[in-house]
Amino acid sequence: MEKYLLTALIFCLSLFASAQGKRNTLDQIGDCEGAVNIFKSGEYTLQFPGNGGLFDEFGAYPSLSELSTDNVIWLTFIADYTGTLTMTTEIDQSYIQMVVFEEGAGDICQELASGSAEIKRLIDLKSEKKIGLTEASAIGNLYPLEVTAGTKISIALATVDKVRAFVKMNFQFKPKGSHAFSNEVKVVDARSDEFGPTLAIHIRDIKTKETVTSNFLVVGLKELKAFYRGSDFLFSVNHSGKIDIQCDAEGYFFIDTTFSVQANVAREITIYLEPVAKGKSLQIEEIEFKQGTSDFMPGSETKLRRLKDFMALNAELSIEIQGHVHAVGEENGFTAQKLSESRAKKVMQYLVDNGIAKERMIAVGYGNTRPVYPNPKFAAEEQANRRVEILIR
Repeated sequence: MEKYLLTALIFCLSLFASAQGKRNTLDQIGDCEGAVNIFKSGEYTLQFPGNGGLFDEFGAYPSLSELSTDNVIWLTFIADYTGTLTMTTEIDQSYIQMVVFEEGAGDICQELASGSAEIKRLIDLKSEKKIGLTEASAIGNLYPLEVTAGTKISIALATVDKVRAFVKMNFQFKPKGSHAFSNEVKVVDARSDEFGPTLAIHIRDIKTKETVTSNFLVVGLKELKAFYRGSDFLFSVNHSGKIDIQCDAEGYFFIDTTFSVQANVAREITIYLEPVAKGKSLQIEEIEFKQGTSDFMPGSETKLRRLKDFMALNAELSIEIQGHVHAVGEENGFTAQKLSESRAKKVMQYLVDNGIAKERMIAVGYGNTRPVYPNPKFAAEEQANRRVEILIR
């Protein structure tokens, strides 16, 4: 079944600083830190953003001098098992180039900045509309890539400057042996002491209680700060504090949550993910607006990026972006209606600017007809009425 993976970030790696110490969190799919994550084999459609992002990740590699830098899509893939990766990419206009990097001991985006990430495949022709990693012998084809379990690769696709071309991608990863992509238990053991007190975190389907393999980002405590992929996670906690967790799985609403942990105290946590379905809605609580405007409040950027990730990871979905306002002393008048619509359109424009196809979304303003707090008593309650909700269509 064809899936459409539309260009956007995922990704959670954008929360990390680079080796340069000055790299900001990024949304652009034209940068490594804004890469779209591919979970599994499938057919995808991507669209070039028409720019190359904020950083030139190719600059530390003289061998990449022929690679276009002004129009790039970055993708990442983590191999659950040892196996073979094949792929074909076909552009609808101009030409397409590709370079495949493999992560070493550190974060791959940092390694790109220092020139230490290993180049595994490179196709830098400026003449081919169809290229790939296949057994077939043809111009623009290289042999498939063998990867071991846990390997992370980054793929950069490039084309001519300013062309917002579409790319059809057939991405296939074939595990060796009897492995298959399923919701089997996949344990990530990140403990420094397997016999000490353990923080165990499990990811489960809220309805079936079955395991869910997900992308899992932990920030807060330095000793735990990392990006993982699995269904069950084991950590040693040597310091007390709070950890922020971001959890993404294809076919589920994303979850952001915070937990307090204590040093050297065993704890077990289960995070339940809700499957996405038509008619269900998701309230994005931290996309907030300045009073009387459609300008985002500081701090909204993180949730906007999370919404973009969600759309990229669930590319078959269409949504209604609902804008809401808090208007004192009036019913749903013209001003309230237009402001709520403007807010919904502002969110939609953010998604479009970062690669989500406009035809997947509609923006609707509901004025102040659906307040969370009909009679707010505090400023925080008024702010909660100025919100965005996402309805799955």
